[in-house]
Amino acid sequence: MTDETGSRPMVHALLADGTTVCIRPVARGDHDQLRGLYEEMSPDNLRLRFFAASRRSAELAADRACAPPRPGYRALLAETRGQVIGLAEYDTQGGGDEAEISIAVADGLHHRGIGTLLVEHLVSAARAEGIGTFTADALSENHEVLQLFADLGLRTARRFEGPEVRCTVDLAESDAYLTAVEARGRAADLASLEPLLRPEVVAVAGAGRKAGSVGRAVLRHLHAGGYTRRLLAVNPSATSILGVPSYPSVSALPRTPDLVVVAVPAVAVPATAEECGKAGVRALLVVSAGLDSAQAQALMEACRTFGMRLVGPNCLGLSNTDPELRLDATFAADHPRPGTAGVAVQSGGVGIALLGGLARLGIGVSSFVSLGDKYDVSGNDMLQWWECDGRTDLALLHLESFGNPRSFSRTARRVTRRMPVLTVDAGRTDAGRRAAASHTAAAATRTMTRQALFFQAGVTATHSVAELLEAAALMHSQPLPAGTRVAIVTNAGGAGVLAADACAEAGLALPPFTPETVDDLLAALPEGAAVGNPVDATAAVTEEQLRTCVERITRIPAVDAVLLVLVPTAVAAATGDDLIRALTRPRTPDRKRAGRTLVPGHRAVPVVAVRLEQDLPVTLLPATDGSAVPSYAEPRAAARALAHAARRAAWLSRPAGTVPDLEGVDTQRAHEVADTFLAAHPDGGWLDPRTCAELLACYGIPQLRWAWAETENDAVIAAERLRGPDGRVVMKAHWPGLLHKSEQHAVHLDLQGDSQVRAAFRDFETRFAGLLTGVVIQPLAPRGTELLAGVVQDEVFGPLVLFGLGGTATEVLADHAARLAPLTDRDVHDLITTPRCAPLLFGAKGGGPVDLEALEQVLLRLSRMASDLPQLAEADFNPVLATPDTVSVLDARVRLLPRRPQDPYLRRLR
Repeated sequence: MTDETGSRPMVHALLADGTTVCIRPVARGDHDQLRGLYEEMSPDNLRLRFFAASRRSAELAADRACAPPRPGYRALLAETRGQVIGLAEYDTQGGGDEAEISIAVADGLHHRGIGTLLVEHLVSAARAEGIGTFTADALSENHEVLQLFADLGLRTARRFEGPEVRCTVDLAESDAYLTAVEARGRAADLASLEPLLRPEVVAVAGAGRKAGSVGRAVLRHLHAGGYTRRLLAVNPSATSILGVPSYPSVSALPRTPDLVVVAVPAVAVPATAEECGKAGVRALLVVSAGLDSAQAQALMEACRTFGMRLVGPNCLGLSNTDPELRLDATFAADHPRPGTAGVAVQSGGVGIALLGGLARLGIGVSSFVSLGDKYDVSGNDMLQWWECDGRTDLALLHLESFGNPRSFSRTARRVTRRMPVLTVDAGRTDAGRRAAASHTAAAATRTMTRQALFFQAGVTATHSVAELLEAAALMHSQPLPAGTRVAIVTNAGGAGVLAADACAEAGLALPPFTPETVDDLLAALPEGAAVGNPVDATAAVTEEQLRTCVERITRIPAVDAVLLVLVPTAVAAATGDDLIRALTRPRTPDRKRAGRTLVPGHRAVPVVAVRLEQDLPVTLLPATDGSAVPSYAEPRAAARALAHAARRAAWLSRPAGTVPDLEGVDTQRAHEVADTFLAAHPDGGWLDPRTCAELLACYGIPQLRWAWAETENDAVIAAERLRGPDGRVVMKAHWPGLLHKSEQHAVHLDLQGDSQVRAAFRDFETRFAGLLTGVVIQPLAPRGTELLAGVVQDEVFGPLVLFGLGGTATEVLADHAARLAPLTDRDVHDLITTPRCAPLLFGAKGGGPVDLEALEQVLLRLSRMASDLPQLAEADFNPVLATPDTVSVLDARVRLLPRRPQDPYLRRLR
């Protein structure tokens, strides 16, 4: 949606109290309202704004804001229901990178975050226009505006000049600013979700009198579930439904609902939403399905106009099991059990499966939201709710799409420090790769992009609902393993072998035991036991012997987890031993939780069980001390769950990482290069070698020496100048759109002497007649490791940086890792160490390690270039030659598209 000026988009955002405002550029037709904004101010506020209480100032301010557009000036206003409630402006006075800013907020609406929100949007706009500093003059007694600047999160300096204060605000993006914006956004988001998840009054619109309607099912669930607040129904043909008072319309209700459940036919949804908005409803839960595009747009316009948060449409509903509320506005078969797991899904079917699986495990739910078509409330909203609700310690997500992945990533990184966040990685397949794409773009599948997002955010991504429940059972009941070293104990040797295979396939290690440990365990086990790893305790093992064995293994420093694999035997049945009681009935008095540390001061070691006769895929076995032990039906499930837990532990132990400052970066020049190219190529395209080299130089990305030649004689001269000690050069053909030179046989290697250079040039002229625009001459590169570094700009996820083995076989070998930009120092470390070729970089073949610091710099500078330039659709550096002494790009291709910059962290609703 854009404003009538057609410039900056009109957006909606949340104020500190959770209400919705529209932020848009000022238009000429706003003059009267802007004048009224100032005229209705008290004399004191007028004086603070204009340093004098003159009513003439109102007319002049409105004239300035509504004047025709001019360079260096921007004015944004905030409005609600068509009423202007705030204005913010900046003016560079005709040019430069410094602008003066001013703010005005309607009387009676201060302390709701209007001014701060407007300034955040001005900061984003100013950065896009190359403005680096805001200045503002204020009276020293104007504490509100001075506090606004102080709380922004940006570096601010003050200079007192008598009764006035000169504020200078540095607009450079920093983590401190993003953190401050996040905190404000989180507070506003939580306030807006209160009417949705903690409503005092709920109404169901579309509750039918006959059985079978969705609305009636939701009303029954709310009523039977014991919702503790006021419950109402809306039906024009009934005065009572299921014992709940019913009224003909929302406007006829005796109290304005906080939340209305909309279960009317799709055609009636927009009108119902508008009626709710006019009545003052704060939130909608639309379970109706089948809305067409016009109905969907009308629904969203009603929600934004009247400031209502929306879940759905086409969803199962939502629940909050807080005993003081007991809100169950779903049409699922059963009520969720109260507990500490937060669940958010897009698919109602997946939601039912997750709720059923959690119920079988005995894990209760704190809140459940079926997001449906996800027009508004998202997984990001729910993560923030669970972070602060005081009840949730486990978050489960099923997200088929992402509205703002970079915002989700920042939120998830914070939340996963406090609780496990697990998701089903839906939509992993890729419809196909672009045939005429660079190596980087061909490798950058949507699967790789999602995996990078989840890894960097610390989210545990599983491939199915079953796998998610397996991991959730372990993380809910057991401590995280300190590493990947697992000890297997079994009463059947064959079952132990299956478990060992499963652990190896999951990336877990089985450490050998020391001779002292072997003797210790043999002393605890029956005769005939084999104490390797796995430990075969034999079918003769008793409950007490097994308990002692497991307890001793948990004390071994080289063991991070214990996997107990049991099969039913006639021996145990005859003796009355229940081997699983070795875990569920702890013997040690000071043991606090089953399967955990046995001796005070020792690290916690998770213990999980596999019972091959078990019917359910996973269950939690209650222990006598109130804890539980996860039990799986087969070893692969247990191994997968342990691997997920180990990865989470490793992620938590990592430093958060920072985005390093880079020297020698000329962002302004890079923008000029991109703008100049796009002015000459409005549809975008691949940069020619000279423009590409100029762009890389803006970021200090090292390239092997090269020269451009358009004639045979120029090629000879260039070759003479660039020849190394061995006298050999390389010639590469070029024409617009040429991507894979090797496939086109457009490269000549090992050229010696003028005659070979001339012959190579003539060959290109003959074979590529009508295409060839010139050639690139380079000295023959020294021996080294050929790598690939590249980036693809995903329109949803942002820039994805790829790294791995390069050369002509890069796509065949597919040895790549990927991370989303901007890269931190930790991300760069992961990129370099994750591919299978990583040992080559560290000198595995005896040639010594490559210049790792220089390689890190190439990746960081590539990330910075992609983050700075939204026009950069893809960049492909292949090969990047790495040697012990240097790293340089031998061949670079960059494609630009005419894209407007978008601030992914700007506060706005979808």
